Amino acid sequence: MRTGFLLLNACFLLFINCKDGKPSSEQNTEESANTQQVITAKTIEGFKYTDYVLSSRGENAVADWDKYQELAIQVNYLKKADLSFFNGDKALLKGFIDTLKLKTPSILRSNPVISRTAIIETSILRLNENLTLDNIDNQLKLESVKEVLVAFANLNYQINKKLERDFYEKIKSEY
Repeated sequence: MRTGFLLLNACFLLFINCKDGKPSSEQNTEESANTQQVITAKTIEGFKYTDYVLSSRGENAVADWDKYQELAIQVNYLKKADLSFFNGDKALLKGFIDTLKLKTPSILRSNPVISRTAIIETSILRLNENLTLDNIDNQLKLESVKEVLVAFANLNYQINKKLERDFYEKIKSEY
C-alpha cells in the first residue's frame, strides 16, 4: 500500500511538472520571434530626422571623392535595410573610414567637415559592433542605424554650409 501511494505521488508530480512548461511549438515560435530581424526598410523610413542632400556645389566638390561616393551608396542601401556593408569585418570598415578621412578634398578640409567625418566613423563602428554581437537588443540596433543616417545627413549639411560660406566670402562689397 505504501509503495502504491509513493508511486502514485511520483506519477502525479511528474505529470504536474511536465505540464508546467510551454508546448514546444509555442517555445519555437517565441524563439523565432526574438531572433527575427526587425530592421526593415519600412522601419527605417519611419525614422524622424532631417535628411540633408548635397547642393549642386556640394555634388561638384565631392565628385572626385571616391570614398564619399561609396559611402553615399552604402547609406542608400542602409535605408533599404541592406546591412551587409556595415555588418562586415571591422578591420575593413576601419580601413574604409581611414581612407575616407585621408582623401578628403582640400576644399572641404575644415573643422566642421573633419568633425563630421569623425562622428560618422564613431557611428559606423558602433553600428558594426551592435550588428555583429548576438546579445544586443534590436531597439539598440535600430538606434545605431539611425545614428549613421543622421551623421551622414549632417556631413552633407556641413559640406553645403562650408561651400556656401566660401562662396559668399568671395563676394566683395561695392562700398
